[in-house]
Amino acid sequence: MVMETFFADMPHMRKLIANPRFLSKFYSPSEMKFLMAKNFSPYITAEMFCAKVAFKKAMGVSFRNCSLREVSVLADYNGYYYFSLSGNAKKYFQVKKVRANVSCAHSKTLAMSTVIFYEQGSLQAH
Repeated sequence: MVMETFFADMPHMRKLIANPRFLSKFYSPSEMKFLMAKNFSPYITAEMFCAKVAFKKAMGVSFRNCSLREVSVLADYNGYYYFSLSGNAKKYFQVKKVRANVSCAHSKTLAMSTVIFYEQGSLQAH
């Protein structure tokens, strides 16, 4: 099991999010659609970015051949975040038989996310 956490300063994230190039560089089309439905909330956008970076940290050197756009952070109908993977990130998880859970939170000044990788069958995902 591997666990990583990433924190982001909200004032800094607000500046990044205001730049359309930042959004198009790091967020997949499905994430952009999700964010559009949420009126590009800076808190949700920051939580999703933190989840992507925590995911990248948890993968370690294995992430070298992956792009952050291959790791989509979406929410189910209950509002629980989950990862939707594509490209090399998806291949890695299929070969390694690894699953991931993600938890996000924010305050007025910080956004954060924790990602846990575990072998299939060792933990129950909700």
